[in-house]
Amino acid sequence: MTVTAVSSMDHGVVSVSVVVFHPDRQLLARTFASLAEAGAALAQAVPGTSIHLYLVDNGGMPDMPDGGFAVLARAGIGCTVLGGHGNVGYGRGHNLAIALASSRYHLVLNPDVDIEPGALVEAVAFLDAHPEAGLLTPAIVDDAGQLQYLCRQFPTLTDLFVRGFLPRAARRPFEGRLARYEMRAQINERDTIWDPPIVSGCFMLFRTDVLKKLAGFDARYFLYFEDYDLSLRAHDVARVVYAPSVRVLHHGGGASRKGLAHIRMFLASAFKFYNRFGWKWL
Repeated sequence: MTVTAVSSMDHGVVSVSVVVFHPDRQLLARTFASLAEAGAALAQAVPGTSIHLYLVDNGGMPDMPDGGFAVLARAGIGCTVLGGHGNVGYGRGHNLAIALASSRYHLVLNPDVDIEPGALVEAVAFLDAHPEAGLLTPAIVDDAGQLQYLCRQFPTLTDLFVRGFLPRAARRPFEGRLARYEMRAQINERDTIWDPPIVSGCFMLFRTDVLKKLAGFDARYFLYFEDYDLSLRAHDVARVVYAPSVRVLHHGGGASRKGLAHIRMFLASAFKFYNRFGWKWL
C-alpha cells in the first residue's frame, strides 16, 4: 500500500474516509468542494477544529486538474491518499483509513455525496451534546431535493427483491410493506429519531472510539450490505441517531441499474448478511 500525505496536518478532530474506484470526476470534485465548505464552516464555528481526509484509491483515481485537492487545502483540510493496494472492496478500503484515524469523530463518506455547508457544524454539535450517540445519520435528499428514506428496518427477502429489482410500476401492490421497511411513518425532515435499526453507508458519522471498538466494516463484504452489518452491530455498543438538522445530497443508484456484475455482488453479500443475522423471508 502506498501512502501519500498531501498536507502535513495532524489527523484532526474529525477524520473522513472516502473510497474510490474509477469515480465520476465531476461528482468527486463536488464532494471535495462541499467537504471544504462544510469544513471551513466547522472551523469557524469551533475554533481549533481540524479535519483530515483519507482518500482510499481502490483503482482508477482520475487526475483532478481543477484543483480538487487544492480546494481542500485552502479550507485547512489535510489529506492522505492511500493507494497501490488494488480493489480490496468498499468496507476493507474504509478500514485502511479507520486504522490510521486518531480523531474524535470519523465520517464514512461516499464520493457521490454533497455535504450542505452547515452539516458538520450541526453534526458535531449534536454528538458533543449527546455522548450516548455513537453513530449519526443525516437527512439525505436526492437531486430533486426529495427526502430519501434510507433508514431501514431489518429487511426481508421480499423487501429486498421488491425495492431493488422491481420497476416502480410493479411495486404498487407492495407499497405498504415498503413504507414499513423504509420507515416512512417515522422519518421526516423535522424529528430526531433514535435507534433506527439500519442506516445508509453514504454518510455515517461515528465516534471514532466506537468505530474502532467495532473493528470497522466486516471485510467479508466486498460491496453491498456492509453498512447494514455495521449498523446492526453499532447498536451493541452505542446508540444510533437520525438527525435531520444534518443534511446531505446523495447521487446514487441501485444494484439492478448497474449491471449483472453488481447484481452478483449484491446477491453474494445478501447471502453473507442473512447467514450472520438470520433469514427473514416475508
